[in-house]
Amino acid sequence: MFNALNGMGGGGQLDTTVGSNANVALYTCFSVGGLFAGPIVNKLGPSFSLIIGGLTYALYSGSLLYYNHIKSQYFTVISGGILGFGAALLWTGQGAIMLSYPNEDDKGKFIGLFWVIFNMGGVLGSLIPIGLNWNQVNSGSVTDGTYIAFMVLMALGAFLSYALLPPHKVFHQDGKPVIIQKFPKWKDEITGVFKLFFNWKMLALTPMFVASNWFYAYQFNVVNANFFNVRTRAFNNLWYWAAQIVGAIVFGKFLDITSLKRKNRGLVGLLILSVSVMATWIGGLFFQLTFTRADGLQNADVYSSGYAKWLILYIAYGINDAIVTHIGLWELSQTTSTSLHVSRAIQSAGAAISWRIDTLPISFLHELLICWILLAVAFPGAFAVALKIKETNNEVNEKPKVREISDSKDVES
Repeated sequence: MFNALNGMGGGGQLDTTVGSNANVALYTCFSVGGLFAGPIVNKLGPSFSLIIGGLTYALYSGSLLYYNHIKSQYFTVISGGILGFGAALLWTGQGAIMLSYPNEDDKGKFIGLFWVIFNMGGVLGSLIPIGLNWNQVNSGSVTDGTYIAFMVLMALGAFLSYALLPPHKVFHQDGKPVIIQKFPKWKDEITGVFKLFFNWKMLALTPMFVASNWFYAYQFNVVNANFFNVRTRAFNNLWYWAAQIVGAIVFGKFLDITSLKRKNRGLVGLLILSVSVMATWIGGLFFQLTFTRADGLQNADVYSSGYAKWLILYIAYGINDAIVTHIGLWELSQTTSTSLHVSRAIQSAGAAISWRIDTLPISFLHELLICWILLAVAFPGAFAVALKIKETNNEVNEKPKVREISDSKDVES
């Protein structure tokens, strides 16, 4: 649901600065909280961590409803910061589940399955602003009903987390119990964080983690919110997240092809991604050259001449987003599962910077070029890690601390 809201640019507001400032607070707090959320999730368990984290999303939607009437962004920005800490809890619990439940040869499929479910929220969530704002042919903010609907659905999603099975009741398809990552204690957590920054694989993948969340500010605020009117922003959103589902399904299956060695899957996948990214952003460059920040809102509509080619570009952005994140997580899962929450923190730090840049009077063209350069810089490190992927995680020197769950008294997140 948050994807659908954020993907409209500015959280659905005409003034995108409000949403950008809230996202700066969000991703800054997420970056800090993501480093140390593990021990908290250990204590609370995955269900309650997801409930608490999920409710902070509903609070954020409520703050945008408040802004629709009281044009003060302070509550929205504060809510964004609270959401950052809540998101750290939610994503830490989610990450432990996503990488612990599958067998080694199913990790690509499980990451893809999660990405499908994750982006289904963006697809279904996009139908809400489309239905409630379709008659708004001019630029403006979404209606109150849009934010109320998001609040209700986000709260419902949070409480549904209570239905999750305890980890000790979950088994692999072969009947073996899952092996759940045991997050370290506070002292070990802090020490482990600093050690990860001296791990060459983590350093090599850092540019990809930074780039993977960086381009949202440009795509959502510059392309979607600045160029299109409200109803078209919502319509674009629907296809952007739907494209991510397709990308996740196709790429997830490819990364689990047993006829290819893991290393070869990673290398071929990166080659496909690099060609796709370069082609898409070349198209984006030609699109961006048609308008500037000084031109103001373009107010393009779904029925405008040339809309089909703009939509194709936006769909390509969505597909590339899914594949970039997918292959980054897959490479991380082939090396060590202990660094997932650190990668989230790096992603969030990059996102905080990009959303802050978007609030400055920098040209749209420069925003595009920064996104493009960061993606290009990410590939050499990703290729280097792919070259070192082995056929089983048991061969990895840096083994995560894990233990099997045997009974209800032996539960770790």
